[in-house]
Amino acid sequence: MRDHHVLDDIDRGLIHALNIDGRAPFSRIATALGVSTQTVTRRYRRLTAEVALRVVGLHDTRHAGQAQWMLRLTAAPHAAQNLAQALARRADTSWVKLISGGTEIFAIVTAANHQPDRSLLLHDIPRTAGITAVSAHYLLHTYYGGPTAWRGRPNVLNEQQQRLLEPVVQPHGERPGVTDSDAALLAALRTDGRASQADLAKATGWSAATVARRLADLRASGAIFFDIEISTAVLGVTAQALLWMSVAPSHLDRVATALARHAELAFVAATTGSTNLVANALCADPAALHRYLTQGLGSVEAIHTIETAPVLRTVKATGPMTAAGR
Repeated sequence: MRDHHVLDDIDRGLIHALNIDGRAPFSRIATALGVSTQTVTRRYRRLTAEVALRVVGLHDTRHAGQAQWMLRLTAAPHAAQNLAQALARRADTSWVKLISGGTEIFAIVTAANHQPDRSLLLHDIPRTAGITAVSAHYLLHTYYGGPTAWRGRPNVLNEQQQRLLEPVVQPHGERPGVTDSDAALLAALRTDGRASQADLAKATGWSAATVARRLADLRASGAIFFDIEISTAVLGVTAQALLWMSVAPSHLDRVATALARHAELAFVAATTGSTNLVANALCADPAALHRYLTQGLGSVEAIHTIETAPVLRTVKATGPMTAAGR
């Protein structure tokens, strides 16, 4: 990735379009932007190569009978990077980050509610060499994040352009939720949310018509959604931190709902543990992060304590690691 890449109007419009519908045909995006389909195709390919743009299809865990745990692992500096890479290669992890100067790892682990003992949480982690401390926090409620895109992404299209891109999904009245038979489809969409129906048919062993019907049902029910991954640096973010906050239970819902409206935050969730609220802050620079901590959060009296853990590097976002990332 070239750090000096600067987004122009077409790039920003394309990113905004994919936020609206990650599977929108390039021809429809081209119509909305007033450029040729070839231009949109060429820009998409360039952004995937230069700023790690990727569309990923994700299932909403609220519809899937799954639980999410946030892990914080402390390890010796020489072991932390290798451990982060190992965690990132697993299918049940997302948002694997090196934090606190590279001596701590943060990861979200997804496990089936009815089979929690099969996750790495209770088996693999205690036996992994090099770890000096482990804490696990059950994610109770997400106030901001998931299907809700971070406000710091480009938002440049007018209302008419946005209407052209709104997905029109007609359900077929089949199984509304994710089932075990959808595993291959979901795995393919996590790797490439824009995979063609022919590619999805090959991955699932279904016909293209069956893929289209099933995809429409899952989208219409909200069981799956499409998100984009992109280098935050190209969006002007150079300071990122995880914020672990302690809030009186009687004020937690009010505070979390208010924080979910803060432009600096990309994720807000209630968790178990000694701190009960976690957020991910994305800021232009350390000075902007300082202003947010002292002014944006400092003015919220119900927040008793804040632990700030700077993010050194995101090893894995939501989609599987690519060969380049390994």
